[in-house]
Amino acid sequence: MTSPAWAPRVNETSLTYFIFLRFSKHWDMQILLFSLLFMLYLLTLVGNSLILLITMVDPALHTPMYFFIRNLSFLEICYTSVTVPKILANLISEDRSISFASCAVQLYFLLFFGTVECFLLASMSYDGYLAICYPLHYTAKMTKGVYIGLTLVCWLCGIFIPLGNTAGIFSLPFCGPNQIDYFFCDFPPVLKLACVNTSPNEVVILASSLLITVLPLLFTAGSYTCIIYTILKIPLAEGRHKAFSTCSSHLIVVTLFYCSASFVYLQPKSSYSPERDKFLSLIYTVITPMLNTIIYSLRNKEVKEALRRTLKRLLFS
Repeated sequence: MTSPAWAPRVNETSLTYFIFLRFSKHWDMQILLFSLLFMLYLLTLVGNSLILLITMVDPALHTPMYFFIRNLSFLEICYTSVTVPKILANLISEDRSISFASCAVQLYFLLFFGTVECFLLASMSYDGYLAICYPLHYTAKMTKGVYIGLTLVCWLCGIFIPLGNTAGIFSLPFCGPNQIDYFFCDFPPVLKLACVNTSPNEVVILASSLLITVLPLLFTAGSYTCIIYTILKIPLAEGRHKAFSTCSSHLIVVTLFYCSASFVYLQPKSSYSPERDKFLSLIYTVITPMLNTIIYSLRNKEVKEALRRTLKRLLFS
C-alpha cells in the first residue's frame, strides 16, 4: 500500500555503518597479504621514525632540505597509519565494519595527509631547483622564513581543502547497499554507494583533484626540467652523476605518488574499477611511504654518516 503524500518520509540516510568486502575468499591469500602489508608498514614506521630522529638530533642535518624531509617522514607515518591498521584488522577479522562517522574521519585524514604530501613534494622540488640551478644564491633565497612558510602553507592546504569534499560526500543519502569493495574509505567506492545523482560531487572532486595533484605535479615537472637542463651543462661526468643521483630517486617516488593518485581521483565514476584502483591505492598509501624510507636513509650518504655519529655518541658517551 502506497503511503499518502502527506505522510512523513523515512530518513534516506539510513546506513549507520559500511562493510569492507574480503580481499580474497581464500584464507591463505588473506594471511599472505596481511604479512606483506604488516612488514611494509613496520618498515615505514621504523624507517621514517629513524629519519625523523636523526635529522632532529644531528646539527649537520639542520638544513632546509632535511627540514622538508623531516616533515615528509612525519607525514608518511601519519599517512600510512590512517589506513593500514584498519586494512590489517579487516584481513584477519570477521568484523570488517566501519561506522559512518569513522569512515568520514578516515576519508578526511587520508585526504588531509595526501594533500599535504602533494604540496610538500612540490616544495622539495623547488628546494632542489634552487640548490642545483642557483647554488651561489641558495642560502639567500631559501631562508628559514621561506622554507618554514612553504611548509606551513602545505599543512594549511591539507587542513582546509578536503573539508568541503568530505562534508559534501557524507551529506549525501546512503540507503544501501553498504558494502565497500576497497581497502579503505575513499572517494570512488563511497560515492558509488550513494543513492542519488553524484555528478555535482564528481565535478567538485575533479576540480579539487586537479588543484591538489596536477598543479603540484606540473610545478615539480617544471622544476626537474630546469634541474636536468642545468645538470647536463656540468662539464665533469662525476659532477653530473652526483647531481643526477641526488634527484633521480626523489623523482621516481614523486612520479609514482602523483600518477597513481591521479589515476584514482581524476577518473569519472563510470570508469571506476575496484580491482585496478585497489592496486593503485596501495602504491600511494603503502609503497611510496616505504620507498621514501629507503631513499632518504639507505641511499643517503649524509643520513648514514649522521646515524654513525649518533650511535657513537650513544655508545661512547
